[in-house]
Amino acid sequence: MSELTLALLWYCVIGFSVVFYVVLDGFDLGVGILHFFTKKDQDKRIFLNAIGPVWDGNEVWLVIVGGALFAGFPEVYATLFSGFYNLCMILLAGLIFRAVAIEFRSKKPSVVWRAVWDFVFSFASLVIAFGVGLVLGNLIEGIPLSENQDFVGTFSLFFRPYPILIGLFVLSLLTMHGAIYLAMKTEGELLKRIRVWAQRSIACFIVMYLITTITTWIAMPHMVVRLKEHPLTMLIAIAALVSILNVPREFSKNRDGWAFLSSCLGIFFLFALYGLGTFPNLVRSSVNPEQYSLSFFNSAASPLTLRVLLIIVLIGIPLVLAYGAMIYKIFRGKVRMSSTSY
Repeated sequence: MSELTLALLWYCVIGFSVVFYVVLDGFDLGVGILHFFTKKDQDKRIFLNAIGPVWDGNEVWLVIVGGALFAGFPEVYATLFSGFYNLCMILLAGLIFRAVAIEFRSKKPSVVWRAVWDFVFSFASLVIAFGVGLVLGNLIEGIPLSENQDFVGTFSLFFRPYPILIGLFVLSLLTMHGAIYLAMKTEGELLKRIRVWAQRSIACFIVMYLITTITTWIAMPHMVVRLKEHPLTMLIAIAALVSILNVPREFSKNRDGWAFLSSCLGIFFLFALYGLGTFPNLVRSSVNPEQYSLSFFNSAASPLTLRVLLIIVLIGIPLVLAYGAMIYKIFRGKVRMSSTSY
């Protein structure tokens, strides 16, 4: 296997790991955001127990992304985690506080105690969701990299209008994703309220999808070059649109599982469009995109390193998938509260 093929394979591994993280931990984040809007303690506990068995396993995919970048594309890892240092620390703090809030929230029956951790859980989920979108937006627009591929910008640069738009877009996407997941896990009066929230979140997402698509087409022409040059790639854009439009269709017919699957497919095809627009770059330079950007072939580790990592991945990822499938099968169906619940 050639060096270029190995690097391309690792590019795909990272891409699929990012998709798995957003699809799986995405509904956890959506549940956390919707946690803001529920009042009853029992309902809040149901929200937590809907994701309780799976949230920590879902975050494994984020660990895979970080590890794969560190070992497979060390220059990309160094640039991202130095240039995005402050933003990464904020996201890391969000992940830590969200985990602590989930575990600590029900340790005491105190109203104040639970209110504090409820706020931490919801706010951390919101920060993570918006932060992920902010990172993606900056990677699409590009960041200032010097001829040595060092980041030469400031923290305020990350809050340009387009990255903020992508942050809000991802926020709306994951809120919808989480609402549909909750509809699958709840029943009774709570389910009726969640269905109303889900309908609103779906409408909000579709509006954001249209705004983001139009803005990207106009303001980020490099993201649509391949769509114009190779008309067959428009099939990916059409697949994304059909998946997204199928969400409200299935949800209106009370086929929540199919609506959730459509949401997952929508996320997959949206990331496929992201990859199509940014390929072959992992980090695009806004100073000189052609020469200073970090691509999968100019920032990859040695072929020996990539081969050894490939063996580890071929062993590890099937185990992660098997564990995830087992957990989801065991805890499928509606949430049932017990003495061991959060």
